[in-house]
Amino acid sequence: MRQEPRQDPAPLTRHLRVHQDHGHTVLEFRGEIDIAAATEIAPYLDLVTARNGSRVVIDLRHVEFFDCSGLRLLYRARSRVLERGGQLRLVCTHPLTLRVLKVTGLSGLLPPLATLDAALGLPEATSGTL
Repeated sequence: MRQEPRQDPAPLTRHLRVHQDHGHTVLEFRGEIDIAAATEIAPYLDLVTARNGSRVVIDLRHVEFFDCSGLRLLYRARSRVLERGGQLRLVCTHPLTLRVLKVTGLSGLLPPLATLDAALGLPEATSGTL
């Protein structure tokens, strides 16, 4: 059975939820990720990606809109995590966001996974879904 992730009390913003799950810091982006949202998210993303050896998952499943500001966040997070010997995984299922990732080539650098379990390296059966 999959352990429920622990929700940290902060940061909680309109566009970001952060929690720990199986040794990973999971950043759930939410709603419309545009320049305003990116400005709100960036300080928290930088804090998480500043740690050496960090294991980070960015979860885009709750994103309704994603523009170049979101792409910059992903690319910056990837660069910072790799520079510090960490690991970054991406969860994305929204067809338009997947298309943006593919067209820009970012999906080649940061391949999107379909489930949080896959990003955490867990067997799919642990999620309790059929």
